[in-house]
Amino acid sequence: MASGRARRSNSKTTGLNADMDPFQSTDKSQPKDRSVRLRVMPEQSNDYRVVVFGAGGVGKSSLVLRFVRGTFRESYIPTIEDTYRQVISCNKQVCTLQITDTTGSHQFPAMQRLSISKGHAFILVYSITSRQSLEELKPIFEEINEIKGPDMEGIPTMLVGNKCDELCREVTTAEGAALSKQWKCAHLETSAKTNYNVKELFQELLQLEKRRTMSLQLETKKTRSQKRKEKLKGKCSIM
Repeated sequence: MASGRARRSNSKTTGLNADMDPFQSTDKSQPKDRSVRLRVMPEQSNDYRVVVFGAGGVGKSSLVLRFVRGTFRESYIPTIEDTYRQVISCNKQVCTLQITDTTGSHQFPAMQRLSISKGHAFILVYSITSRQSLEELKPIFEEINEIKGPDMEGIPTMLVGNKCDELCREVTTAEGAALSKQWKCAHLETSAKTNYNVKELFQELLQLEKRRTMSLQLETKKTRSQKRKEKLKGKCSIM
């Protein structure tokens, strides 16, 4: 009995002792403790959460992927919910821009409400080739207003007309701008396909944040070859 008690006592100690050799531990509860700590850490991190809403097929995922990874995919793959992270500067300190790409379906209202309640900023995307996609943003904007309440005035919001490279336009630039004026938010037209105004979209969104000084730090993602090319460009520049 004494040896059994000793093992239990040691297991509690090893759960707190980070210097112990893991190969000497036979306690199966230790991995569970680690997984719990990993789940808690994101809640404690200094994240700035941006939520992207819009109808299916307007290019929400394409905009996010173009910004975060610099890639574009031609095929349409429906999204339930994906989260991407990018390093940014917040009050001259490093923090994480957490971008939540939501579903274009109306099948998950509880998930939508949760995303709104946790969001610090919102990007509302429609396609300039579809008037219906613009109409579908109206109930989403109303729900954001309902959940955020009086705080809505200080929350950065962008109304974005994507696919501006397309010729078959159903929504004019003036119509998008008029709606953004009505909603008291910023307006921008983008093209994830041609990478037009994608970086500018996120830059402008962060500049709308008045409570904190925020800016992108895209240079942290550059590869060594990209840095070498930039150095060579600097050496050959004409003043």
